[in-house]
Amino acid sequence: MAAGRRAPPEPGGGPVLLQGIFGAGPAAGAAACSLALTARELQVRRPGGSSGGSAGPDAALRLADCVGSAAFPAAAAAACFSLVCYPLRGPRWGSPARQRLERTFRVCRGPDAEGNLRIAQAWSRRIRELSVPAVPTQDGDSYGVLPRPCRALVLLNPQSGAGRAVEDFQAVVQPMLAEADIATTVFITERPHHAHEKVRDEDLSQWDTLVVMAGDGLLYEVVNGLMERPDWEDTMKKPLCILPGGSGNALAASINHYAGNDHVAKKKLLTNCTFILCKGLHTQMDLVSLSTASGKRLFSFLGFGWGFISDVDIDSEKYRRLGNARFTLGTLQCLAKLRVYQGRLSYLPAVPEHGTPPPPRDPSAHAANGQAGPIPPPAGTEAAGALPADSLLVPLGQPVPAHWTVVPEEEFVSVYAIYQSHLGTNLLMAPAARLHDGCIHLFYLKAGISRVALLKLFLAMARGTHLDLNCPHLRYVPVRAFRLEPRAATGIMTVDGEALACEPVQGQIHGRLCRVLSGS
Repeated sequence: MAAGRRAPPEPGGGPVLLQGIFGAGPAAGAAACSLALTARELQVRRPGGSSGGSAGPDAALRLADCVGSAAFPAAAAAACFSLVCYPLRGPRWGSPARQRLERTFRVCRGPDAEGNLRIAQAWSRRIRELSVPAVPTQDGDSYGVLPRPCRALVLLNPQSGAGRAVEDFQAVVQPMLAEADIATTVFITERPHHAHEKVRDEDLSQWDTLVVMAGDGLLYEVVNGLMERPDWEDTMKKPLCILPGGSGNALAASINHYAGNDHVAKKKLLTNCTFILCKGLHTQMDLVSLSTASGKRLFSFLGFGWGFISDVDIDSEKYRRLGNARFTLGTLQCLAKLRVYQGRLSYLPAVPEHGTPPPPRDPSAHAANGQAGPIPPPAGTEAAGALPADSLLVPLGQPVPAHWTVVPEEEFVSVYAIYQSHLGTNLLMAPAARLHDGCIHLFYLKAGISRVALLKLFLAMARGTHLDLNCPHLRYVPVRAFRLEPRAATGIMTVDGEALACEPVQGQIHGRLCRVLSGS
């Protein structure tokens, strides 16, 4: 069972690796208890409690929930070892939440202080070793675990969301990281693009992971700053971590979803994501390369939008102090002045659609008859350090290839290309999406939809059931690349929640281009 998944304690826990009698607390007069350490849990039995047989222990601390353990000397030549766990505990109503549980045990086998401390250290060390998550062995997946001790650079935006990022970091995150033996260097941003410049120019070799405590916009800065480095290929192997400190927190909600956790928000989501960082399991994540008519090239981890959804995102910025509630208010305002946008949408389906010509045999080759071919890499970029080539795209000034699909309608309420499951904390837009599924999940809403139908779609999206409504105006298709050509420079475009100038843009997926902390 992956760390972060909700599961009852496993009975038995496997063969016993260590066992002994210890004091059930740090005080000299603490009652004795029997401990048995297995590969999956620490079993605690009180004197006179169940012993052996099919009966379980009085308490079982799952090592999948453990973030750290320490040993230390105590009074009267004794020693202690402790462990800190964050088990999921469900309230009578609502979603379960991780709650801190610390247990301390006293070792006193006589007057030998050094011997007692060695015993405590042996138990603490074994608990830490067994608490490291098992690295999955799925075909094609590349997982890793952060080292211990671990050094993290935390990039924090004090203005993001409701402006509580610093306070929440100090109250929730920092104590958990200290328990997990993760040392932090905190960098507080002071202006737009500050994090971009920091990661682009800094020597990052002193840190094992880069942690973003903010909204999705700051991670967008970090990703693009890293991609501007001459050593981007090596640097992008350093795991990234997102801790929700903004309003939307889409990637944090997605990672929480991928880990098998129930939907949560606010401090519950922050605790879940910090727990994932403490456990240290990381894997690969796709990025999308976006090219604009004005010559910009951007890298995106979340999504690109035009129309209604982007209008809500940007128009509600003035309400950011309301936190996630800003999107509810923004949605109602944009519904009242519902707009229609004109443009041409084309895409390369992930699975060939009926009636479309097959792709050319060599997608990287140029057509010899003057027809449009893929964008060639600029001269000299074949050298080490060159950015990945957009081999599925042709220049924006040329027609899309014949094996692409061109949407016949040219009037839209919204177009959104998303690569994660969640558009926001409370919006499960693409339930099938995964961190490295090789897909862009393209949604577009055709003109003609009523305000009532649009509102129903967004209410259903909170549960991820919007496609079940079979709305005739909503179309969803998994794609590998897309192009959007507005007829006029009207409407708001966004990438990862940040505003873009409205102009022709196209993008393609690049599989497994970076690494991210994940719960599974």
